[in-house]
Amino acid sequence: MNLKEQLTIYKKMTQLEPRKTQIQETVRRSEEIFFQSELKGQLSYHEFLWAQLRVIQKRWWLLQFLLLLALWAVLAAGYEGKYVQRGMGIMASLFVILIIPELWKNRTSQSMEIEAVCYYSLRKIYAARMLLFGVADIFLVAVFCQAVSAGLHIELTELVVQFLLPLSVTSCICFGTLCSKHNFSEASAIALCVLWSAVWLCIILNENVYEKVAFPVWLGFLGLAFACLAAMVYRTLKCCNNYVELSFDRMEVG
Repeated sequence: MNLKEQLTIYKKMTQLEPRKTQIQETVRRSEEIFFQSELKGQLSYHEFLWAQLRVIQKRWWLLQFLLLLALWAVLAAGYEGKYVQRGMGIMASLFVILIIPELWKNRTSQSMEIEAVCYYSLRKIYAARMLLFGVADIFLVAVFCQAVSAGLHIELTELVVQFLLPLSVTSCICFGTLCSKHNFSEASAIALCVLWSAVWLCIILNENVYEKVAFPVWLGFLGLAFACLAAMVYRTLKCCNNYVELSFDRMEVG
């Protein structure tokens, strides 16, 4: 018997048959240990919110604050008080426009595909940003309305009609445009907001129209605008995965 035959016989004698049950158990245990190690380093939702807050550029909130401060200064100056107050709708539209570059910057930078495969889904990223912007903007608007109402003695009804109503309609335009099925750019949303501001200014400066519409009607329009805004925000969170090239619904982790 030559060396080659001896090696062949030895190989057959020492060859181990794989045990499928043990292999499957090893794979299962490996997956379990891997997921446990991943969960230890996983961000909680509060930490995720804090991370999103750090990512947001605070200059937009600063610009919104300066815009409201400038509007308060103009109102305090009292130049042609009636028409200055009715021009608050222009500032309200600008206030909303300032959230566009930051809230939708992932579409501009084309990073949505990357965000969609993260542990926190694209829907959760949008929800976190909207929550942070909502809290900040509600705080700024509440402080502004309180300062104007108490310090300048402008009635709350005037603020509802001339500031909050155009602000909510502008928000509807932004969400409706940028979260539609069609691929509108941020410039398109800004252009529509500016057009709405011009239309609103024409309406509010028309004495025949402004004086004939009762406050309950304006309040109804405001409620309708808030309802539309809530529906559009819901549609944004529900359909945000459709904004990328492919749908990532199946890739979302619970």
